[in-house]
Amino acid sequence: MHHTSLSSIVSIALAMYGASFAAAAIAAGPDLKVALIAGRTGPLEAYAKETENGFMMGLEYLTGGTMEINGRKLKVILKDDQSKPDLGRTLLAEAYGDDKVDIAVGTTSSGSAIAMLPVALEYKKVLIVEPAVADAITGDKWNRYIFRTARSSIQDALAAASTLKAGSVGFLAQDYAFGRDAVKAGREALAATGSKAKVVHEEYAPQGATDFTAPAQRLFDALKDQPPPRILQIIWAGPNPMNKLADMKPERYGITLAPGGNILPVMKTWKNFAGTQGTIYYYYGFPRNKMNDWLVAEHTRRFKAPPDMFTAGGFAAASAVVTALNKAGGGDSEKLVAAMEGMEFDTPKGKMSFRKEDHQALQPMYQFRIKKQQANEWDLLELVREIPASELPLPVRNRR
Repeated sequence: MHHTSLSSIVSIALAMYGASFAAAAIAAGPDLKVALIAGRTGPLEAYAKETENGFMMGLEYLTGGTMEINGRKLKVILKDDQSKPDLGRTLLAEAYGDDKVDIAVGTTSSGSAIAMLPVALEYKKVLIVEPAVADAITGDKWNRYIFRTARSSIQDALAAASTLKAGSVGFLAQDYAFGRDAVKAGREALAATGSKAKVVHEEYAPQGATDFTAPAQRLFDALKDQPPPRILQIIWAGPNPMNKLADMKPERYGITLAPGGNILPVMKTWKNFAGTQGTIYYYYGFPRNKMNDWLVAEHTRRFKAPPDMFTAGGFAAASAVVTALNKAGGGDSEKLVAAMEGMEFDTPKGKMSFRKEDHQALQPMYQFRIKKQQANEWDLLELVREIPASELPLPVRNRR
């Protein structure tokens, strides 16, 4: 009669448990890796932090807090490109080559994002661009591995143009890729929407400019004798010069300042412009859906302020990542590209979809009015109307 000791039984049980655990791990597969590249230090760090918060909250919401997709752990690798194109390119190559990420998301600066595009092609790996907006990203610099959840300059411009039927327009923009791209898009959008408004002057100022006296005066001189309404469109990333322009009293010339949407801390400084209208990518109080309700409530609880434009963008990118990895059954690049072309995914703004021709996310925009009566420090805008994606005649710019 054979006697089996208790220790032998335990050893056998542990071995069997270990084997079944290993089999489960093999079945589940290795971790799914995602790189998030953002300008976490440098001139756009406020935007980058919002993107990161939104991205991580999006993954949390969409995985029910498990940070798993189909039983596989989701690992996020954060990288700071400091909004420098050379560094962005290097970090993306590092993410694909050394970290072996399945998919990458980034980045904050349009200049850095454009530098990253060829790296995605070289490694044949998907890059979701968020929040950079330059049209070239889904235009002449595009390749088939590039998808963008962020809105493009032309989407911004088409939204603004849809609100302007006639009159005279001047632009003040920053003198780099984002600003010049946006003004070019603004001209094109007026034509595309059938507006009779005419662009009479453009001014470009350095990114870090603090004195706008000379460019503003040139804009005033160019606009003052032109047919009304006379609109001075401000296209600016970072601290907005609207208050400084207002100090120069453009109303003397019948000129109205038109801000593009901005981050909440900037828009808080616009209280003197009650009634002024503009267009925006996202404002927390506008969309009505469960995802946005959760984001607003949870973000306000954690950060003592509502989510901002770039928070919503980061969340949208997370939704695209989770939806794509689910649909493709993993991180195989070719399966991801096939899954993502034409793919619909839920975001805090509602549904978005990647257009097959250039992988630009089609999405609604919003026309706002700055509130006269503000109930609290973040009660800044009222909705004039949601502009559906179907009303934004987005051109295809790539050379596919």
